[in-house]
Amino acid sequence: MALYGEARELNRKLLLVEARAKYEEALAYWDQPQLRFYLGRLLKSIGQPLLAYEHLRRSLSGGPGWLEPDEEKEAREKLRELVKQELGAVEIRCEEPGAAVLLDGTPLFVGPGTGRRMVMPGEHAVVATKRGYFTVVKPIAVFAGKEASGQLVMSVDTVISRQRWPAWIPWATLGAGAALGVVGGGLMWHASARHEDVDQGFQRECGASCPPEDRYDYAGSVFEDRLAIGAIIAGGATAITGVALLFMNRPEAYRTEDRGGVKLEVRPAASPDAAGLAARIAF
Repeated sequence: MALYGEARELNRKLLLVEARAKYEEALAYWDQPQLRFYLGRLLKSIGQPLLAYEHLRRSLSGGPGWLEPDEEKEAREKLRELVKQELGAVEIRCEEPGAAVLLDGTPLFVGPGTGRRMVMPGEHAVVATKRGYFTVVKPIAVFAGKEASGQLVMSVDTVISRQRWPAWIPWATLGAGAALGVVGGGLMWHASARHEDVDQGFQRECGASCPPEDRYDYAGSVFEDRLAIGAIIAGGATAITGVALLFMNRPEAYRTEDRGGVKLEVRPAASPDAAGLAARIAF
């Protein structure tokens, strides 16, 4: 009470810096609503709107009866002035359990929930962190008399793998090459056997000294042989393509896309303490 009396006297003499120090010293001993009211009024007069708002708000937190009616009225009027003319508000919602939400580097709340804080006009930063999730960093421009309100969404930060094409495509290409090679080998064997049959027939009919004639037709076996060579070449090229596709289709690791952030809307600011009604009943 002695410190409070000294602070009031210094305040009347307009020694505001000294009065502020005495009010704060008195509050260290006794957190009393009237002390906060006078300190809040002083802080508003020396251009400390954010601190003034906090002290004036807490001076009303005890409910009716702690302040005189004129003091309570003045506290609410000054709160309204601060909210409408000198301060802005930030309100953030986050439904992610365990997400730590910070405003300007200081904790606001841990999700799920909503956090609200009065701030000075200007740019502020919302940060949300959670293990295994992308960190959300969002600058917010706040204007006097306005509230920036929004929903914060976080997305999982994981590393997954993907392939260029479905896995069956390279294997099917390799299998097709192998099949063509087998078909070519079979055709070549059949052409060789057919050619040998024609030779043996020629030997039986003409002997060793008989020159070949048109009736001994090698055209079928030659055609089959050419088909076999083409199939083997095509099969080899297809198999090489399949091996190359297998190499190119190895799984590639990449991070999931960050789809988080803060969707903001701006509306007129309001303070429950400044806008509320007070009643004082004396018996």
